[in-house]
Amino acid sequence: MDTPNLEIQLKTLPTQPGVYQYYDKAGKLIYVGKAKNLKKRVSSYFTKNHEYGKTRVLVKKIVDIKHIVVETETDALLLENNLIKKYQPKYNVMLKDDKSYPWICVKNERFPRVFPTRRIFKDGSEYFGPYTSMKTVRTLLDLIKGLYSLRTCNYNLSEEKVTAGKYKVCLEYHLGNCKGPCEGLETEEEYHNNIKTIKEIIKGNFKDSLSQFRNQMKGLAENMQFEEAQKIKEKIEVLENYQAKSTIVNPKISNVDVFSITSDEGYGYVNFLQLSYGSIIRSHTLEIKKKLDETDLELLELAITEIRQRFNSNSKEIYVPFKVDLGEAIKVSVPKLGDKKHIVDLSFRNAKYYRMERFKQMKIVDPDRHANRIMAQMKADLRLNEEPRHIECFDNSNIQGTNPVAACVVFKNGKPSKKDYRHFNIKTVVGPDDFASMEEVVYRRYKRLLDEDQPLPQLIIIDGGKGQLSSSLKSLDALELRGKIAIIGIAKRLEELFYPNDPIPLYLDKKSETLKIIQQLRNEAHRFGIEHHRNRRSKNALNTELETIPGIGEKTVVELLKHFKSAKRVAHAKLDELEDVVGVSRAKKVYSFYHEK
Repeated sequence: MDTPNLEIQLKTLPTQPGVYQYYDKAGKLIYVGKAKNLKKRVSSYFTKNHEYGKTRVLVKKIVDIKHIVVETETDALLLENNLIKKYQPKYNVMLKDDKSYPWICVKNERFPRVFPTRRIFKDGSEYFGPYTSMKTVRTLLDLIKGLYSLRTCNYNLSEEKVTAGKYKVCLEYHLGNCKGPCEGLETEEEYHNNIKTIKEIIKGNFKDSLSQFRNQMKGLAENMQFEEAQKIKEKIEVLENYQAKSTIVNPKISNVDVFSITSDEGYGYVNFLQLSYGSIIRSHTLEIKKKLDETDLELLELAITEIRQRFNSNSKEIYVPFKVDLGEAIKVSVPKLGDKKHIVDLSFRNAKYYRMERFKQMKIVDPDRHANRIMAQMKADLRLNEEPRHIECFDNSNIQGTNPVAACVVFKNGKPSKKDYRHFNIKTVVGPDDFASMEEVVYRRYKRLLDEDQPLPQLIIIDGGKGQLSSSLKSLDALELRGKIAIIGIAKRLEELFYPNDPIPLYLDKKSETLKIIQQLRNEAHRFGIEHHRNRRSKNALNTELETIPGIGEKTVVELLKHFKSAKRVAHAKLDELEDVVGVSRAKKVYSFYHEK
């Protein structure tokens, strides 16, 4: 499928946070922006009257839109920053690397210092972040400083120099902010235990620290030190609301390619994220048409080779969701935990959203192809001999046995065909017997279709478990239709599908489109059945008293209700008002019935 026009692209954008990229007719990136809601933000460019001339010119030049979906607004802000620095689009403000986002550095030294920085050096130190606000960094460091005594000096505290007595404790030691490792007053082990806990706090794992703060706050409040307790409370709130880390940048993940795949019956969608010095600098999704029912493994191996050639990637390591064979030259990693796993998950989300957008675009541009794909998917998922172009779903509705009814809804090519929906009032069953009711309804439906020489469905879905399915089969047997129409039952747990003569249910993937169509069928059948049941009960409740009046028939009841709108108004009507509607004789009967009571 060719790149859809802008109008279709705008209709199918996701509502998630992310970064959007505008391209001109030459395929050049001209603008990068961030959004809390991609669809809302990007659409605003094409619906608003822009005050600034440059924005109007930008909008005129946009030919194609690409985007990268992320988890939070903060991630979108950071990713936007990375992409602007990398590509320097014409309509973006210039960003220079010396104004980068702040990080927290845990220095690689014997007694590590913890401090903020905007620059990253490959010296073995650990960097956490980046943060969109220096205020967040300062608050975190103040929290850490309040909890743990760390050195702030930049002395080289090697074992030889400390043992030789080269340094003396400073004012920080006397103020209680440092335990004096420079004079050997604190052991390396004790200091590193504190550093380990501090790293957990920075990552967001601060359960123990919160407990410590709460105890501290409680103690201060008990000692009437309310101002100090309030300060601790504010710190607790900051900690609780603190977003620990971004999935967008991690200096440990350097010069790596990330790939993931999602697929359906006809196509595979492979997403590629390119990371350089820990930052995402590119996202691209490749759509591959299947020819021979290729597996995800085959498609992914093929796509990785193609994409790496297309973008001239020389990365020596790739991250993928499962093992692939790409030869000895490339290191293949399948992350299970942490930031590396997070980045693979992010890639998968982008592949998934790309696939969803293509489906939406396909529905608009090529509805037949969309229907064909859905039908092929359902045939494979439900193990059918032919595509279920015509599906009928049955549902029983009765409340405590009153007014038992059933509904039959019809889907053609995966869409509701409302003109073919049918209601059934149960005639041969007394009381709330779902099995017998289902048997009656299925028999009546297909007896009629056969008598009228109407086309039969390829699939019947029975809303109920094994019992309702068995009852329906009796009707198909009586009509000699067993084996000519596929039939399945769906249990209350929607993902359980029952087949004739098979005690073990089939379980469908909860995210599969086949299950979504079945769910839509059942919901529609339930809605249609309940609506009819409610109408019958209302009508019965309304008409019951009027129909009990001696000498008054159904025709008279209809005339009265048409004029007075309700039975209550009929009861309170004057004799002459009733005479105007139904004549003198019948009016007297109605009037006497209510007024003699």
